[in-house]
Amino acid sequence: MGDYLPHTPDEVAEMLSFLGMDSFEQLFEHIPSAVRLSQGLGLPDGLSEPDVAADFARLTSANRAKASDMTCFAGGGVYDHEVPAVVEMLAGRSEFVTAYTPYQPEVAQGVLQAIFEYQTLVARLSGLPIPNASLYDAATGLVEGLNMATGATGRDKMVISAGVHPHWRAVAATFARGTGHEIVEVPLKDGVTDWASVDASGAAAIVASYPNYLGVMEDMTIAKQLAVANEALFILGADPVAAGVLKTAGQWGADVFVGEGQPFGTPLAFGGPFLGLFACTHDQVRRLPGRIVGETVDSNDRRSFVTTLRAREQDIRREKATSNICSNQTLMAVTAAIQLGWLGTKGLREVATRCAQGAHYLYEEILKIDGVSPVSTQPFFREFAVRLDKDASVVLSDMANNGVLGGLSVAALCGGDDPSIEGDVNGVLLVTVTERRTKEEIDHYVDALRKAVS
Repeated sequence: MGDYLPHTPDEVAEMLSFLGMDSFEQLFEHIPSAVRLSQGLGLPDGLSEPDVAADFARLTSANRAKASDMTCFAGGGVYDHEVPAVVEMLAGRSEFVTAYTPYQPEVAQGVLQAIFEYQTLVARLSGLPIPNASLYDAATGLVEGLNMATGATGRDKMVISAGVHPHWRAVAATFARGTGHEIVEVPLKDGVTDWASVDASGAAAIVASYPNYLGVMEDMTIAKQLAVANEALFILGADPVAAGVLKTAGQWGADVFVGEGQPFGTPLAFGGPFLGLFACTHDQVRRLPGRIVGETVDSNDRRSFVTTLRAREQDIRREKATSNICSNQTLMAVTAAIQLGWLGTKGLREVATRCAQGAHYLYEEILKIDGVSPVSTQPFFREFAVRLDKDASVVLSDMANNGVLGGLSVAALCGGDDPSIEGDVNGVLLVTVTERRTKEEIDHYVDALRKAVS
């Protein structure tokens, strides 16, 4: 027995007697000896907490220093936006950082109200009336949307644009092995989804992205029409920053909105944390995954907040559940609410406008470089793809030596070939500009890229 099991020797003896056994080892006799662990795990000796912290600091300090010294033009779902000091200060308060699941409203009004305000802001960003209290990230949010579509239609065919982020599609494909979803990917043509090339009959969901992961702003009218014609849900993965200047998911007629909330107050880190934004129409409220906070009044007629519609939460539905999530990203959601509250409508519009202006200025400048050509001629927002005469990963390595994190290799992002790219994917570079990038930094990027491709 392990040293940490709470059972006393008398309790163990009583259990073995009840089972008719003489020793604890007899419990495992049915396991073949070939697969039993016959020796220790070969783990190193234990270290104290300060020693472990020192080891981690040593392992990450070089990479962190290098990353912080570079100017970031990488995106692909994770963005280097400004995080105001007020956001860090308020979101870092202990009542948010250490808060537990707010199932007891009498002691959790502050957190519940913060989540409610977050939901209100997501409803405005998405243009849809029913947001949840957040999901883990946008990729798993897409899976929840697909599950919702199956529940609404009783069908399993999912028609997904190749313009949806490769990681989102990969997560959806992984979950499909368990759910039985049939994934049909629709290729891009000149950066735009070729909906005419696919048979959408019998679809449960039509899934698109706005802008798509190459930055292109597609007209979502055809996708919506396809969903209506097949009585499928229209799921739109939309950039919430773009909502400052572009149509919302609701304005495009989406039944479900999915988005990544990392740009709102969560700085770049080594793989997270993230924030899944999710909202839907009234028709789907009973199928909405995760937690919802609602507004009510208490016994003294005072405004108060509670987790609501508990009868539709997945932990209660048990074997009838369409989702395995019963939680939310409270701290990231509260952070996003603070950031959005700080920005306001005008501030978000300014952020989106600066991103678009910087991206278009950079795009025009780098197309003047020999060996650089556009992947698509379609309009874009703050992200765009270009084709290089050299391998993009080699160019990015050279640019890093000049202090520039030059973007993302689409081949690396996709794990190889991808139907979203026509021709050789190895030379395709995905570049992003946020409001943090100055003209001087953008001009330096152009010089660094010119040197790297020459």
